[in-house]
Amino acid sequence: MLPNVDKVCGCLFIMYLEGQAHYIKVEKVLFEGKSKYQRMMVFLSSGYGKVFVLDGALQLTEKDECSYQEMMTHLPLCSIPAPNKVLLIGGGDGGILREISRHNSVHHIDICEIDTVLIDVYKEFFPDIAIGYDDPRVTLNVQDGPEHELLDSPFFKLAAKALRPGGVMCIQAESLWYQPFDIKQLISSFRHIFKGSISYAWTIVPTYPRHVSTPFLGVIGFLLCSTEGPYVDFKVPVNPIDPDQISGVAKQPLKFYNSE
Repeated sequence: MLPNVDKVCGCLFIMYLEGQAHYIKVEKVLFEGKSKYQRMMVFLSSGYGKVFVLDGALQLTEKDECSYQEMMTHLPLCSIPAPNKVLLIGGGDGGILREISRHNSVHHIDICEIDTVLIDVYKEFFPDIAIGYDDPRVTLNVQDGPEHELLDSPFFKLAAKALRPGGVMCIQAESLWYQPFDIKQLISSFRHIFKGSISYAWTIVPTYPRHVSTPFLGVIGFLLCSTEGPYVDFKVPVNPIDPDQISGVAKQPLKFYNSE
């Protein structure tokens, strides 16, 4: 039986999951190291550019990072007229910061991240992604927060309380291909916390088969929530973004998301 771990074997990075395996050819290992919190590796692949691996699990590739970063950012921020304050918990690679910077109405961005070593590795090997840290509106808060499960209700009660009326939140949710995952049940449980609107969305990230022990199978879900106040329709962007415009600190136009 193949172990349910990811590893470099010869010149291949192998991701095992439930009777299947995903192979990425390793051209060259660029970095291996560890911080107080986690192990990291960066390698150059033959088809996906540079790849970042965290504690043995693939986190990001240069080729397909855009679909996750852009959807995670613009789905919520394009759904309200003039977003002005943004809190990002995690996201140490800087890609979501890069995407937030495209919104001129935003005047302050707080990011909370536990590991400065991780940030430094991204800045060295993925400068076009970590460029988000160059935005003067960004304040980096390096500290450890309370440990909660990804979909743990006490945390989201605090999040809902912190949002202004009609404020929005976007979190990474399960893949729609994950058999035990029930979208209707998830939305129903969040309606007890967020009194506005709730929607589920998804995007395709071919190289992202799983998160820790949860299969994503190349599809990452998002849960979008709003607090009671001005109605938010996540399916009808009221603050569309021009996909061809280069703004903020981003060096290129959008690659994946569009407001249509």
